Amino acid sequence: MPNMTALWIKNPQGILSTTDAASGIVVRDNLIVELVPAGKVPTTPYAEVFDASNHVITPGLINTHHHFYQTLTRAWGPAANAPLFPWLQNLYKVWARLTPDALDAAVRVALAELLLSGCTTAADHHYLFPDGMDESIDIEVAAVRDFGMRATLTRGSMTLGEDDGGLPPQSTVQDLDVVLADSQRLIETYHERGAGASIQIALAPCSPFSVTTQAMSESAKLAGQFDVRLHTHLAETLDEEEFCLSKFGLRLLDYLESVGWLGPQTWLGHGIHFNDAEIRQLGAAGTAVAHCATSNMRLSSGIARVLELEAAGVPVGLGVDGSASNDGSNMILEARQALYLQRLRYGADVPVERALGWATEGSAKVLGRTDIGTIAVGKQADLAFFKTDELRFSGSHDPLASLLLCGADKADRVMVGGKWRVIDGAIPGLDLPELIQRHRKHARALVDLSAPIHQFS
Repeated sequence: MPNMTALWIKNPQGILSTTDAASGIVVRDNLIVELVPAGKVPTTPYAEVFDASNHVITPGLINTHHHFYQTLTRAWGPAANAPLFPWLQNLYKVWARLTPDALDAAVRVALAELLLSGCTTAADHHYLFPDGMDESIDIEVAAVRDFGMRATLTRGSMTLGEDDGGLPPQSTVQDLDVVLADSQRLIETYHERGAGASIQIALAPCSPFSVTTQAMSESAKLAGQFDVRLHTHLAETLDEEEFCLSKFGLRLLDYLESVGWLGPQTWLGHGIHFNDAEIRQLGAAGTAVAHCATSNMRLSSGIARVLELEAAGVPVGLGVDGSASNDGSNMILEARQALYLQRLRYGADVPVERALGWATEGSAKVLGRTDIGTIAVGKQADLAFFKTDELRFSGSHDPLASLLLCGADKADRVMVGGKWRVIDGAIPGLDLPELIQRHRKHARALVDLSAPIHQFS
């Protein structure tokens, strides 16, 4: 008698897999249990069939670096035409006004955008904890669970304020004891281990110019004690390098090593400005990099040396970065931008499949996960389905290549752990117009610096 939970995803138009799966995928419960070669039918008993002949299937896309709260400050005039440091200085005074309700709306907008673009797993770097925002990560956890996605949520921090030579205003700085206590609470409360984990916690002091040396070293010790990952911004701009040399007397990577961060438990946001020796050092340590192509272009930060990083053994994935520097949360478009930016550095023969690989298997490695990121037997059934029937695709011939070269910008269906989370380009149960309206109210209130902040119901 057939297993009533088995589903044959039949005859895809195209599929990103190193194994022949031209006749489809069989999913049972939360796992991929069979890849069906061309001209074959499943050997696994199945009860349901989904006709995928109009869909190109990829592993669920994986976002390795984001700041969900920044969806509230997209395309804000005072920061629209500035490089990183002035951009931050303009925005910190706005972000310091964040409220729990505003964060909830921001997180839900970011997750909805990501999911609708084919993203099934996202890492968020949340380092902003002004007064009244102690439960920021708890708010994120609830939203991720509501959307049925996976997330690595990082307990970030800023401990080096303007008064002590740092960049952020004092109103956004926390005492290290508070940071460490809350980090431990979050790990003990939410961190899941093993295959199929939905929520994982990592520790993420914001950057060398916003945290103390002690914050970096103590975070590394705590991460080691609880076996969780570490994340921070590093080597995003040359200004950052100059700050590190002036403040600590060390280049960025030497500073990272001095505080116990250089190792396979760490992934770095951006990782643009490394010299040849540092790239080799990163590869030897197994430290990973989240490449944020759109943000790096938007802020004119530079072009990461992705092919050289990978050649040295550095795991590389993609991140959309914050929606105040992208200004979106679209993973399939991020893969397209990464492809073109890396072709600008290395030439037109950088393959489309390699860029899709950064968004899937590469990103999974960056987050330390082996259960997602590829279409293979035994992996989680996290899948993104794209249609190529719009005008932009007319005349295209290679289904996989068309996703990036013709500019796919949304998924038609998305599956996470064997469950449909996007159907016909929409998230079931989500009142999108209501979410947009609520989000816009919070966004307007946040940037109106002349008005008091208040809660919206």
